[in-house]
Amino acid sequence: KMDGDDDDIPQLSSHTLAALQEFYLEQQQREGMKTSQGFNQYSIGSIEEDWQLSQFWYSDETASCLAKEAVMAAGKGGRIACVSAPSVYQKLKEQDGKDFSVCILEYDRRFSVYGEEFIFYDYNQPLNLPENLQPHSFDIVIADPPYLSEECLQKTAETIKYLTKGKILLCTGAIMEEQAAKHLGVKICKFIPKHSRNLANEFWCYVNYASGLD
Repeated sequence: KMDGDDDDIPQLSSHTLAALQEFYLEQQQREGMKTSQGFNQYSIGSIEEDWQLSQFWYSDETASCLAKEAVMAAGKGGRIACVSAPSVYQKLKEQDGKDFSVCILEYDRRFSVYGEEFIFYDYNQPLNLPENLQPHSFDIVIADPPYLSEECLQKTAETIKYLTKGKILLCTGAIMEEQAAKHLGVKICKFIPKHSRNLANEFWCYVNYASGLD
C-alpha cells in the first residue's frame, strides 16, 4: 500500500448493505401503501413506533380484544378515553362505531392527524387538559403509561382518575402490580396483552371492574 488514506473510510459488509437496502425497500413499500387508495389511516402501524418515545404497538389481536372490551364496558352511547394507548384508539376507529365516541390523549403530535379527537398529553403535567374535557366524563379510560416507573404511573393515574366515571383498564408491566393497586385500585385480569414486537418485560392487564378479560 502506498499510504493509509483508504483505511479511514468505513466499509459496510455486503451483509449489512443488503440489510440496509431491504430496510429502505420496505420503507418505500410502506410509503407506497399509504398513498394508495386502500390505505386506512386508522390501521395499526399507519404511524410507526418511535422507540425514543417508548412506543410499542399492540398486536392486532390484542388491540381488537381491548377495543371490544372498551365498547362493552362503555355501553351504548358511551365515551372512551385512550391515554397513551393509540393502537386501541386506532382499532376502535376502524370499527366505525356509531354507538360510542372516543378520544386519544397522546404526547406524540403525529397523532394530531386524527383531528379534534386528538388531545396533546404530557404525563408530567397530568391535569394540563383542555377546558372542554370535563371531569368524570368518560365511561372507561384505557391507559398504557409510557414508562415502567412509579412516578410515571402515579402521574398518569391522576389523569385517569380525573377523566373516568369509574371504570379503568390499565396495561403495564408485571413489575407495576403493587403500584397499580396502590394508585388506581386495579387488579390483574387473565388476558395477557401482546405487542407486535416482543418486549423483554412481562406485560399485564389490570381492571377495577368485572370485565370480559378474565
